[in-house]
Amino acid sequence: MNDLPLNIDYTGKVVVITGAGGLICGAMARAFAKSGAKVAALDLNEEAVKKLADEMKAEGYICEGYAANVLEPESLEAVHQKVLADLGECDILVNGAGGNNPRATTDNEYQHEAKEGGKSFFDLQPDGVDFVFKLNFQGTLLPTQVFAKDMVAKKAGCVLNISSMNAYTPLTKIPAYSAAKSAISNFTQWLATHFAGTGIRCNAIAPGFLVSTQNYRLLFNEDGTPTARSAKILNGTPMGRYVDAKELLGATLFLCDDRSASAITGVVLPIDCGFAAYSGV
Repeated sequence: MNDLPLNIDYTGKVVVITGAGGLICGAMARAFAKSGAKVAALDLNEEAVKKLADEMKAEGYICEGYAANVLEPESLEAVHQKVLADLGECDILVNGAGGNNPRATTDNEYQHEAKEGGKSFFDLQPDGVDFVFKLNFQGTLLPTQVFAKDMVAKKAGCVLNISSMNAYTPLTKIPAYSAAKSAISNFTQWLATHFAGTGIRCNAIAPGFLVSTQNYRLLFNEDGTPTARSAKILNGTPMGRYVDAKELLGATLFLCDDRSASAITGVVLPIDCGFAAYSGV
């Protein structure tokens, strides 16, 4: 018995996952490997994906870790060749690399609350905003250009992008990240249309708020109570809790399965404990 929410057989499928050194995509890599897939785990942090691959192999699964920069076509092409040699042609691509950066974040939620010495909207630097856009949008476009070629040749395959609840309603403080994730949702629909005649399906999931080691101190005080921002999030979430990374796996395995989701393409699925459905009243 495994701990997966869906028992879908991915035996023989080659699954390439960018950002696999992180919480969400690391969990996805494990899920696909446990479902029989041959997983190529890509991340800028080579140590993280090598560790993931070693753990999966120790459990009897097929997983290889590769250092890759999703913003460098040459890096992706080099990894593509390694994946072809080690595992075979790509059947499923999960574009999970992305994230925010302090250089593209304001200190205050509202301009009238801006304080002297703080970083307001007017202090955001073009290079910081540009980095966030590139990391999220080009970090999805470039891997798709490289790995979807395998799928076009086979006239079958699936691309799964990682959008965000920010794409539906932008959050305060993070204008670049919110806008970049909105671009991912739009790009997912564009890809679905562009590849419709090739047998490739393109969808996305939009995770709600998750707790990770990176954002824990932003969400919780030292005594474990929610911070003011965390309280706002939970008050605006009907289920009154955060999403667990494992709760993304059912939708991921379902949307990437050609039998279960054969007619589903161009969809962006919220997984958010009801956050997008709540008006606040």
